[in-house]
Amino acid sequence: MTPMPDLAPATRRMAALLAGVGDSQLDQPTPCAGTSLGALIDHVNGLSLAFTWAASKNFPEGPSQPPSADASSLPPDWRTRVPEQLDALAAAWRAPDAWQGMTAAGGVDLPGEQAGHVAMNELVVHGWDISRASGQPYDIGEDEIEACLAFVAPAVEQSGGKGVPGLFDAAVDVPEDAPPLDRLIAMTGRDPSWTAKRG
Repeated sequence: MTPMPDLAPATRRMAALLAGVGDSQLDQPTPCAGTSLGALIDHVNGLSLAFTWAASKNFPEGPSQPPSADASSLPPDWRTRVPEQLDALAAAWRAPDAWQGMTAAGGVDLPGEQAGHVAMNELVVHGWDISRASGQPYDIGEDEIEACLAFVAPAVEQSGGKGVPGLFDAAVDVPEDAPPLDRLIAMTGRDPSWTAKRG
């Protein structure tokens, strides 16, 4: 079993990025094709709940579905609600039991260890998306990048670089000497040089 990453740095960074998003920016495009910043924040809202449930293996009644990405579904109190949910997410994955046995997230059954790594990757990559879309800096630890690369690289290799349905699109080519964060971003189907176009 690979070491359990601490999700708290990624959740704290995500909360700080969300605090820096202005209401006028919610219609901005993001590196996720066809997804506005508001829609991506709605997705983060949903995944923060889904992966907390996955950690605790305590699910709401009804069928499990992937988190939505719809700006019109973003709750009015998202600026307070989502950071609170992110705190709960990090706390839930500190429990060793979260990483053991089987669980489910987004309508998919998967091992707890894999779900924890998916949650980490979602936070790191979507954090980058939000930072680029909103014009904020993205300060991330090398250990977090390496933890994500250790999870993403084998999946990308297994797919032949064609992407993993439900997780990320086909990989983008980058130079062999590209920084680790650029390599991670490219593996998840994004252009590391993407920036928000300013009017």
